[in-house]
Amino acid sequence: MELKLINAQGQQAATVSASDSLFNRDYNEALVHQIVVAFQANARSGNRAQKGRADINKSHKKPWKQKGTGRARAGQANSPLWRGGGRIFPNKPDENFSQKVNRKMFRAGMASILSQLAREGRLAVVESLILDAPKTKLLADKIKAMGYGKVLIVTDSFDDNLYLSSRNLTDVLVLTAHQMDPVSLVHFPQVLLTKGAIAQLEETLA
Repeated sequence: MELKLINAQGQQAATVSASDSLFNRDYNEALVHQIVVAFQANARSGNRAQKGRADINKSHKKPWKQKGTGRARAGQANSPLWRGGGRIFPNKPDENFSQKVNRKMFRAGMASILSQLAREGRLAVVESLILDAPKTKLLADKIKAMGYGKVLIVTDSFDDNLYLSSRNLTDVLVLTAHQMDPVSLVHFPQVLLTKGAIAQLEETLA
């Protein structure tokens, strides 16, 4: 598979050979949906809490006698059927939302996303992306010169200047190849990889 290698002006300078198993795989929509949903579910903290009927601080005395009042039978004021009563199935702080995804499924799903991005022309490669100083304007000007707006940048190693320069840019996200996730790949309309990142992705996902 040949990927587009662009220069600082966003023009195609050459092509880069990449693994067909990673960048030329058939698109599997069901698998991509599964790994995206699982990734979002695994990010949930599960810290919400609601009160059950045992947690409601109300009298346990029977509100009125069982028969003769003409009203419905009632046992306690903390009944879930009453206003101010406890929930029947309350959410607890230790609720577990995690979903298991097999390693082969995750790799296949990531490869499916990358392949679709390459087919749609939304993926490009640069030799490297280095900034001389942690300045937001430097990165913004560089991205604008390449013709990009909202873009995901995937690098082979963590660079302080690049990361610090991107924090105030709402439409730019910088990740290393090991941090790359399916939600970010699906979310951003354009993806920019460094040549070193491609080598790392081929090693871990192909």
